[in-house]
Amino acid sequence: MKNKTVGVLGGLGPMASVYFYEMVVKMTDAKTDQEHVDMIITNRATTPDRTAFIVGESDENPAFALVNDSKKLENYGVDFLVMTCNTAHYFYDKIESNVNIPVVNIVEETIKHCKETGHKKLGILATSGNIKTKLYQDMCDRFNMEYLVLDKERQNQIMEIIYDDIKSGKSADMDKFNSIVDYLKDNNCDGVILGCTELSILKNDNNLDGNFYIDSLEVLARETIIRSGRKLK
Repeated sequence: MKNKTVGVLGGLGPMASVYFYEMVVKMTDAKTDQEHVDMIITNRATTPDRTAFIVGESDENPAFALVNDSKKLENYGVDFLVMTCNTAHYFYDKIESNVNIPVVNIVEETIKHCKETGHKKLGILATSGNIKTKLYQDMCDRFNMEYLVLDKERQNQIMEIIYDDIKSGKSADMDKFNSIVDYLKDNNCDGVILGCTELSILKNDNNLDGNFYIDSLEVLARETIIRSGRKLK
């Protein structure tokens, strides 16, 4: 397989993009610089908030920036695209239809991974925009996976962790987070999808178990390395 260059739609948010890049580097089996993944990253932090648009709190459509950057990356010569934001996959079809290169779907790859690793019922932790558009719920249905989403109060708490803590550069409120996870465990979830890249940062910062907590960004990093023609550690 020839080595391929990945185009990364990043800045959604910026720290998640940094973490994704670091993860790809650390997960690649490379002894020299030349054995690492060739990668072009856009860090368009000014992309309008995805959830705010989806839930009707903003009329700024993120699709324009996402499609524009996708075309720029394609023109630069990348072989495929990834997005380091789960909620942005609401615009996946629009992006895919505007380029002539593959676009890796983080939601699909994450649920495929859960299926392959024997999970039966998944708790879904994601932004309210992601939950509203049923990105993970529909994908679970497609792969015949059971799932549970949070009630309104707990969903608001996850949004507080994502926006008020992590996106604000603060440490996550782990007491709040663990209480939510206990609720999912009490309802027979044998795995929790971290369906927001800010939650991937939470997992990394707190050394959470990688078998129970399914990190969508880690799944994407693994798939990126494989598709680029490089070797996984």
